[in-house]
Amino acid sequence: MILLTKLDGHTIAVNDGLIVFAESTPDTVITMSSGQRLLVKEPLAELLERVAVFRRSTAPGGHHG
Repeated sequence: MILLTKLDGHTIAVNDGLIVFAESTPDTVITMSSGQRLLVKEPLAELLERVAVFRRSTAPGGHHG
């Protein structure tokens, strides 16, 4: 799961495996597999980096911590 910030300032944990796609409109809008849409403060590039870091950390042989 990755931590993101909703537009109201609340932090949420998002299951990156359930993200269908994300777009910058200019806010970052994430569409989940359920159809739910989330608006977050993080720019699209930062969202992608957080997903990549999380996936590397959980991959076999990845670094935990």
